[in-house]
Amino acid sequence: MKEFLMQTYTLILPIVLGYIIWLLKNQKHYRDANSKGTMILLKVKLFEYHDKYMELGSIPPYAFENFCDMYESYHELGGNGTGTKMYEEIKDLHLNKKK
Repeated sequence: MKEFLMQTYTLILPIVLGYIIWLLKNQKHYRDANSKGTMILLKVKLFEYHDKYMELGSIPPYAFENFCDMYESYHELGGNGTGTKMYEEIKDLHLNKKK
């Protein structure tokens, strides 16, 4: 009986481990796609806020807070320097209004 269990174990274990690895790779694929889509949506919204408020010449505090939250998330997802440049310009706009 012990020998049968060992043979069964050595046969089933690689199959189960292979399935687990396949599941993890599949989840990573969807997680990466979700992150990329989220990053693109954040980038679009950052551009919209930037263009709107730079043209207006001022940004309300609630919009500035939203912009900062979006930028932080965008940056954590791996966003590039374009987002940082927009963030710096919006931050200057917000600070100049306060002066």
